[in-house]
Amino acid sequence: MNTPSSHERIIIFDTTLRDGEQCPGATLNVDEKLAIARQLARLGVDVIEAGFAFASPGDFEAVQKIAQSVGTEDGPVICSLARAIRADIEAAAEALKPAAHSRIHTFISTSDIHLEYQLKKSRSEVLAIAEEMVAYAKSFVDDVEFSPMDAARSDPAFLYQVLERAIAAGAKTINIPDTVGYLTPSEFGDMIRGIRENVPNVEQAIISVHGHNDLGLAVACFLEAVKNGARQLECTINGIGERAGNAALEELVMALHVRRQYFNPFLGRSVDSEEPLTNINTQEIYKTSRLVSNLTGMLVQPNKAIVGSNAFAHESGIHQDGMLKNKQTYEIMDAQTIGLTSNQLVLGKHSGRNAFRTRLRDLGFDLSEQELNKAFVRFKELADKKKEVTDRDLEAIVNDEIQQAPELFRVELVQVSCGNNACPTATVTLRTPDGQELTDAATGTGPVDAVYKAINRVVNVPNQLIEFSVQSVTAGIDAIGEVTIRLRGRDQIFSGHAANTDIIVASAQAYVNALNRLFAAQHDPERTSYKQQAEVASVQS
Repeated sequence: MNTPSSHERIIIFDTTLRDGEQCPGATLNVDEKLAIARQLARLGVDVIEAGFAFASPGDFEAVQKIAQSVGTEDGPVICSLARAIRADIEAAAEALKPAAHSRIHTFISTSDIHLEYQLKKSRSEVLAIAEEMVAYAKSFVDDVEFSPMDAARSDPAFLYQVLERAIAAGAKTINIPDTVGYLTPSEFGDMIRGIRENVPNVEQAIISVHGHNDLGLAVACFLEAVKNGARQLECTINGIGERAGNAALEELVMALHVRRQYFNPFLGRSVDSEEPLTNINTQEIYKTSRLVSNLTGMLVQPNKAIVGSNAFAHESGIHQDGMLKNKQTYEIMDAQTIGLTSNQLVLGKHSGRNAFRTRLRDLGFDLSEQELNKAFVRFKELADKKKEVTDRDLEAIVNDEIQQAPELFRVELVQVSCGNNACPTATVTLRTPDGQELTDAATGTGPVDAVYKAINRVVNVPNQLIEFSVQSVTAGIDAIGEVTIRLRGRDQIFSGHAANTDIIVASAQAYVNALNRLFAAQHDPERTSYKQQAEVASVQS
């Protein structure tokens, strides 16, 4: 068996903004994608797959803006996905032009089941297309990545042929995807080893892996791939993505960090080497996880590895006793390593804007003057209500204030009446896209249900609430409550998020946030008035 080629470290390829966004309900607007891309750059990812430029004008704009804003000379490589089709590759190349370092990632299926039922092409046709389209992508950018989709279920002999042709045509990275999350770790490792042993020109390219978590094995498969020569890992924050999601970036990075003595020899290093195996700034992991969770509406379950709220919690008496004596008795990593600290903001209601701005910069927020003004107002309001304002409180209000959907409807008033012997009743006032203030009231099974029914009477946009979640940002009776909801429109799922010390108000704001996304997707506010749109919605419902 050949020894894996020695690359100094593992390349982290983040596809949160492409594959991650394909998760139902996780659709992001351009500004939200840009916010995540900036945080991914702070996190230290090597490659950001910013989107699928040909898929829609919105995706094209997002790739282009990320290339311009984040794709700086000292920033990450900005990548766009493209089918092995000329129009896709041309769109990707055009969107990526502003980036200092750009990559086109082109793909075509290679499994017999995909060839027969999806592509309706022969193996010889796929061979020719792969070679031609990699060369075509190479005519636009020097950095080309090629993926044989559904590689895990492809005939190995044919897979080797396709990869050899793609590398010969100029692919610098060959990505091996388990598109349906089918393989076990040992099988994934065998596949990578087989590629290294049977593709003659494989040393001219970096081997990458991409995999889905349908059997809960994606991270394990990737780590086995590393042992067999894979040097790029394609992953997402919080493991979001289609179906059961992708391999989780934070789990991969921390596995390589905590167990680097185990993995060092597979990368040609001495066992005791302390050099990091990735370029990731681990102290940005927790913040990145929360940002992605807030903007996509995809909550992180408490028992999620690395970033779950229980990841560093201990309830067992035996565990607590051990932790008090020595943290290493029951923890293999320090919470501070991923940026999870108990630091509290020392600013108060009398603090000035300069101190506030400095603290935000320390937390990784680089706000415009307008964004700073909005965040500062929210901070002052919170400081009047809470004795202690923590960094997590600050992150929550800043994310809530500056990273929202287009403000079409706006909550002006929420008032509820409820109790154990009362009928829950809510009155709401919303400002409409036309600038009108409309008020309505409704009863419900509880105060939130009543608020939502009243909002629906005003907005009059058909929808179905499919998920409602409330989380406390910090401990204490005065804690900020974060509300995340997901609702279904005609054929799409939209998420909404809001944070407030009053969870009823946060619930209303999160619901309106999601309705604004739905409304924007179904209507064109610049062409018709709110009244006309409401009439159409009423007829359609």
